[in-house]
Amino acid sequence: MDRRDFLATAGQAVFVAAVALTGSGREVLAMDDTKHYPIPPGDGATIDRDNQVIVVRIAGQVMAFNLSCPHENSALRWRQEIGRFFCSKHESQYTPTGLFITGRATRHMDRLGVTRSGNDIVVDLSRMFRSDLNPAEYAAAVVKLG
Repeated sequence: MDRRDFLATAGQAVFVAAVALTGSGREVLAMDDTKHYPIPPGDGATIDRDNQVIVVRIAGQVMAFNLSCPHENSALRWRQEIGRFFCSKHESQYTPTGLFITGRATRHMDRLGVTRSGNDIVVDLSRMFRSDLNPAEYAAAVVKLG
């Protein structure tokens, strides 16, 4: 079970339990599965290991990615000096925009849903897009600055 399936299943279980306790879903407040990050001041990557999120600013746009490599879920590392992500396990490489370059992976890095709220980027941890399954949503998961 990957992270997205786990989050979906866990969310459904919490809702079902709340409905059982209250008798309806109307009284239940929605779970907040978002994280706020300041818009990075310049190009580069910020990694939030606690929430498994990478926030990237590049060429006037901001994206958020799952920290895990799509090949076998190993943690990705950012190499600022060459502007690439590397998989720590099988050496897959990705551009700052998450595009697969080389290695054992078979797709781009998984993107998370993002919106802008003032000077923050809001990352929706419950909305993860795979480039091979959700190409339109994947392409749209970008905040354009200025």
